[in-house]
Amino acid sequence: MSLAVLKSRALTGMQAQEVTVEVHLANGLPSFTIVGLPDTEVKEARDRVRAALQNGRFEFPARRITVNLAPADLPKESGRFDLPIALGILAASGQIPADELDRYEFAGELSLSGELRPIRGALAMTYAMRNSSAAAGRQRAFILPQANAAEAALVMDAAILPATSLQQVCAHFAAPQGDDRLARHHAAAATQTALPRYPDFAEVKGQLHAKRALEVAAAGGHSILMVGPPGTGKSMLAARFPGILPPMSDEEALESAAVQSLTGVFAAANWKTRPFRAPHHTASGVALVGGGGNPRPGEISLAHRGVLFLDELPEFDRRVLEVLREPLESGHITISRAARQADFPARFQLVAAMNPCPCGYLGHSDNKCRCSPDMVARYQSRVSGPLLDRIDLQIQVASLPRDDLLRQADGVASAAIAARTEQAFVRQHARQDKANHALSPAEVDAWCCPDPDAQELLRNAMARLNWSARAYHRVLKVARTIADLASADVIGTAHVAEAIQYRRALQVQ
Repeated sequence: MSLAVLKSRALTGMQAQEVTVEVHLANGLPSFTIVGLPDTEVKEARDRVRAALQNGRFEFPARRITVNLAPADLPKESGRFDLPIALGILAASGQIPADELDRYEFAGELSLSGELRPIRGALAMTYAMRNSSAAAGRQRAFILPQANAAEAALVMDAAILPATSLQQVCAHFAAPQGDDRLARHHAAAATQTALPRYPDFAEVKGQLHAKRALEVAAAGGHSILMVGPPGTGKSMLAARFPGILPPMSDEEALESAAVQSLTGVFAAANWKTRPFRAPHHTASGVALVGGGGNPRPGEISLAHRGVLFLDELPEFDRRVLEVLREPLESGHITISRAARQADFPARFQLVAAMNPCPCGYLGHSDNKCRCSPDMVARYQSRVSGPLLDRIDLQIQVASLPRDDLLRQADGVASAAIAARTEQAFVRQHARQDKANHALSPAEVDAWCCPDPDAQELLRNAMARLNWSARAYHRVLKVARTIADLASADVIGTAHVAEAIQYRRALQVQ
């Protein structure tokens, strides 16, 4: 047999498209050619595969070797094609049987000794393989490096066969019924049942108003901005925010883990842990939304189904902040380049913090602000009106009295707050099958109807505060969440009044 055909996967953003690896051996001067739009890493597979085969005591054919990675117009990158290329050469030269190859998919980078090294995006590829297998009505097993087995096995119903070396994979095909067959890897029970650990809200002294606002934000999936002097606990509150979010469903955890897998930093021990990303204010727009010649996810995608915390919000470059506007609305980001386009999910909760003025002490009870009105206006205007309009809750975090700081922390534990947010979250999904923040305008009209007194209060607030249509809808969504926390079917005056208070922390001129 001079032709072997195997299956693998190529990553394009979050999409892991199927790639057919065709290996053909022909007579002629010895050569090794890889075609099908490979990048430099894939072309270098020629040297890695040759050395791995020779050091593994296999025969490297002295023939004209052509490797085609189809479809030809799909860019191929990384060393994940080393393993299928090596196996294709062995199958085409008759050194291993080729009957079972169509029942598997392969990915793995080879060392010169033939050992398998971990690859990036194993979970995303396994996720795509399971979905495509289900759609086609047939299931393939996935052979990949041992180091990637734990994350790949998180995809339920996926057959994962980890291996440590090329020799072990070849032994699997050479012994159809023997002990050398690769064993299926299952997710560890500890990984399936472990509960994520977060810092506790009980450690935060005072700040009852801020804690209440964060509870509302967690219950409805709303974004929030905290404005206050330095040292009032804004960063401390934000770090504890993931601990009061509703628990992740299996599908949400899988989506989040698949994005993390694209960067090669996901650990199976973090399964079902809400991501918490806190980029420095010097981060660029590409770092925030993703990009590059071969597009990679940015901070907003790495925070998918979790929290994106932007501390010192006005210190970010204004053009960087503006890139958040579309993802906050749509929940995804499309990165377009001349040669390719990649889509990444970006359904994150924005938690931002800022000082009220350049010196930070505007409105402080003890320290006197040294900033002029013009300086304050310029500082606050670094956060644009359109971006601020997309932030559901905007609250003041006041400085604590000295007596409160000297007392022992006696706040409500995160577990108690999380129980309330989960109850409200379940209530929302039973009613509308989504969180309140994700309601469309038509759904807002259907599910967020205040009673007549609350409607009148809302009408007066709109007239006095000059809200946009977006701000009006967001206040209604927040009021709906407050009503859900109170187990109320109808939005009342108290719910609307509280929601209105969460839109008055900062007015950018």
